[in-house]
Amino acid sequence: MNEIAGLKTQGAEPQGGDTMPHSVEAEQQLLGALLTNNDVFDRVADVIGPQHFYDPVHARIFEIASARIARNQLASPVTLKAFMEDDEGLKALGGPSYLARLAGAAISAFAARDYAQMIYDHAIRRELIGLGRDISEKAARVAVTSEPRDQIIEAEQQLYKLSEQGKTESGFQSFLKAVTDAVNVANAAYQRDGGLAGLSTGLTDMDKKLGGLHRSDLLILAGRPSMGKTSLATNIAFNIAKAYRRGKLTDGSEGAVDGGVVGFYSLEMSAEQLAARILSEAAEVPSEQIRKGDMTETEFRRFVDAAKALEACPLYIDDTPALPISQLAARARRLKRTHGLDCLIIDYLQLVRPATAKDSRVNEVSEITQGLKAIAKELDIPVIALSQLSRQVESREDKRPQLSDLRESGSIEQDADVVMFVFREEYYVEREKPSDDKLEEIAAWQQRMEALHGKAEVIIGKQRHGPIGSVELSFEGRFTRFGNLVKPWQQSGDAEF
Repeated sequence: MNEIAGLKTQGAEPQGGDTMPHSVEAEQQLLGALLTNNDVFDRVADVIGPQHFYDPVHARIFEIASARIARNQLASPVTLKAFMEDDEGLKALGGPSYLARLAGAAISAFAARDYAQMIYDHAIRRELIGLGRDISEKAARVAVTSEPRDQIIEAEQQLYKLSEQGKTESGFQSFLKAVTDAVNVANAAYQRDGGLAGLSTGLTDMDKKLGGLHRSDLLILAGRPSMGKTSLATNIAFNIAKAYRRGKLTDGSEGAVDGGVVGFYSLEMSAEQLAARILSEAAEVPSEQIRKGDMTETEFRRFVDAAKALEACPLYIDDTPALPISQLAARARRLKRTHGLDCLIIDYLQLVRPATAKDSRVNEVSEITQGLKAIAKELDIPVIALSQLSRQVESREDKRPQLSDLRESGSIEQDADVVMFVFREEYYVEREKPSDDKLEEIAAWQQRMEALHGKAEVIIGKQRHGPIGSVELSFEGRFTRFGNLVKPWQQSGDAEF
């Protein structure tokens, strides 16, 4: 090692005279171990790549050696000599004999992974320094096209991307670890009162059908206008935030032991309108009365008390319109870092913009749904995205929605773990009212309306974790509130609301 440690290598000093973090000795030891024993590659390949080496010659040696090992060919000083004889950088270090000296000076192969981690850590530090300089230079330049807000978002994305690199736990894992994780999830569900593996929506029958909202899942909640998509989403958000309780988790870390922190992207309605809906539900005051200020003293007191009770709810609303998927992801990461995040809701999917314009709307929606699924997996949270349905539902006699009714359905249906449809038959039957002179028809219509009044259906059209089917819910239009429906065989005292 001493023989080669003192060699002057190319690129040891960056421009400006400052020495960047690096360890030539660690690079030499790793390359020497690799050229001596090719099995070392399997232990270090998930930690570093050629880009992490400080010396460009070492990077080229590692790149050529990696390529040969990947093809089940020998990588040794002799075999690499043929590829690097004309390399100017290697000539400056003594030519092909440098490869032999690397292999000869390697102490042992067992420390190779430690050297790889050291090389990786130095590379990250260099990237951080470079990123800091870029941020400083861009901030110093005053340009019409470069807004400071955009620079902050760009810097944040680059930093997060940097932090996600080199996670060595990814890749293949043993079946034992996978089984242990599955048993832990089942145990958590068993220990919970509701027997849920995921986050409770606050709606008993829906929880039973879904098993709660599972981490890393993308759930699509679709429906035609006026079916109550946003109402159901706000109800779920409110129920999760209201139940939030922080404590110690089974792995010893701090987190939500019940309920959770909710992020709500309201791309259609303003934050104030959304808050009014949630307050309407909590205070049991019709939302139109809240908007007009037309409340009795009792109702207003109830409204104020509900507002005070909701102050502490960890529900965060972002009503920025037409957000690109990249910014949406960046803001979700920021919220998770600063306040925590256990569930994310987007209202609605078709209002999210792709990062770059595509040649067709189908490709744009595909990028958005893939981006939402990536957020769910990356942040390890359930993501609920609302979606519009195509008009073909209206032309059918049976108005119940199905998977083919999803706009740009291919990508949405493919990327989602769960697809649910909100359906209120009452809405359609109400518009089929016969004329007043047809007494028999109007009597039948009234009977049908009575049977459907205050009822809604959530149709589960796709579910990776369980069965498909329907869930019946109650719906109070005045308060835009969904609830648990009391079945005929249930006593009123046993009903859960």
